[in-house]
Amino acid sequence: MSIEWVNRAIDDLRAWGRARDVEVDADEVRLLCDYASDYLNVNELGDFTPETFDELLLSIYPRKVIAPPESAPETIAAARTLVDFLQETACVDEETAAAMRERLADIEPRLPAALADEANFGMAKSLFSSIGPESLEQSIAIPSGEVPDLGEVPCDCPGCTPLPAVRLASREELVAALGTVPLLAEPEALNGLPEGGDPLERWARTVSFLVEHDTDGAITGSPELDDELYDVLDMLYRLQVRVPVSVVADYLDQLAEDEVDGAAVALRLVWCGLVDLDEDSVGLTPLGLWGMREHYLTLGLEAPEAGDLAEADATGLIEGLLEGVPAEVAEDDIARWLAGRDPGEAAAELLAAASGAPAVARGIAVTIVDRLGSEAEDQVRACLEEQELRPHAIHWLTTRGLPAPQLTQEELLWVSVDMLALAMPAAAEAPEVFAENISASGPPAHLIEEMWRVDHPDVVEVLELLGRSFPDGTVAKAARKAAFKARSRAIG
Repeated sequence: MSIEWVNRAIDDLRAWGRARDVEVDADEVRLLCDYASDYLNVNELGDFTPETFDELLLSIYPRKVIAPPESAPETIAAARTLVDFLQETACVDEETAAAMRERLADIEPRLPAALADEANFGMAKSLFSSIGPESLEQSIAIPSGEVPDLGEVPCDCPGCTPLPAVRLASREELVAALGTVPLLAEPEALNGLPEGGDPLERWARTVSFLVEHDTDGAITGSPELDDELYDVLDMLYRLQVRVPVSVVADYLDQLAEDEVDGAAVALRLVWCGLVDLDEDSVGLTPLGLWGMREHYLTLGLEAPEAGDLAEADATGLIEGLLEGVPAEVAEDDIARWLAGRDPGEAAAELLAAASGAPAVARGIAVTIVDRLGSEAEDQVRACLEEQELRPHAIHWLTTRGLPAPQLTQEELLWVSVDMLALAMPAAAEAPEVFAENISASGPPAHLIEEMWRVDHPDVVEVLELLGRSFPDGTVAKAARKAAFKARSRAIG
């Protein structure tokens, strides 16, 4: 998926809605655009057709999104808003827009049934709604559309939270970008800026000067905030996502004595070449990212650089994604990795890497294979002989209308444990959210009671997690009892 065109489209949609006083469900429209891009070869707004909505809303959306049937009107309303936007911005002509509205009118009464039909559920949705929406896909992406909590500054000491691996621009791109930094064209604006030498070495010293020296408000306009510049840039580096200006302003308000104009501060940091600013969010520039990494290295911190995953083998791709990279970088790496192979070759490499791998790694591999078409049938079908991959292969074949066996009860139990194992890292990070989700739509007690029989390396940990998480005492007790049986079985 091309994140960039979707981001631009949503920004334009919001501006369009404000100008016309139209309520826009931007999150829902973004979801539609994301899936259209991922699965239907929609690479720009003009690629939408009436037929796109048939496949998107009656096949892709029910398969990928955990949503109750009663939410269908909201989805249809968002799709209609998208059509209005497409027409008014001349992405589609009036005749095409009219055909799209006719399709949506036909789809509207059918969507609730599609959302409720378990035959439409994807593997993640059908078996792991207890884990939370799209948890399988979240294994290869960082949160999107979520406002990070900036209430606490991440600790920067070597013994605490490690710095994430980052993707750096090339030296040529960085040197070219230096010519666009206003601060460097006006060195007299700040006393003490380093001069001479290699341009990137000068930039590294400049960044260190900005975050370490007493600049008395010359950067942000506030001495207090200048003193906190390192923390602000450090957060943006660690988050690796764009942050709404309003959130940054709220955080800065806590640091300064007076109310802060977040947009004005962001513009000052743009002037310094450290961040870029779009309509309502900020993020580090490639120069800002590079400069902060160089500064970390001078402090003796480990600041890993993320390699180009598109050049890796399947195992390297999966391991790189597990280390965590920004969503748009991950998607670009995956797209370029797949582009370098035919579907059968890609499926064979990924599934071979998934065989015998931990549940999280297997989940990433299977998720990428889910993007491939029926050309990969032979390679996926070959996995029917492998216990770990057989349920995933059955699902893949079934959703493409290809001949496939039915899941046995034993296989259903195994893949249930496998998918819950995939959720364990997220459950450890946010136990209350996991408990809420599993309470609403977790596996039934009778299924949990039988899980102890499964020959899965994570079965004990999964059952113990369920025993801690279920608010329903009866179900929690069943999970703890099953965990005891699983431990006894392993010992015996």
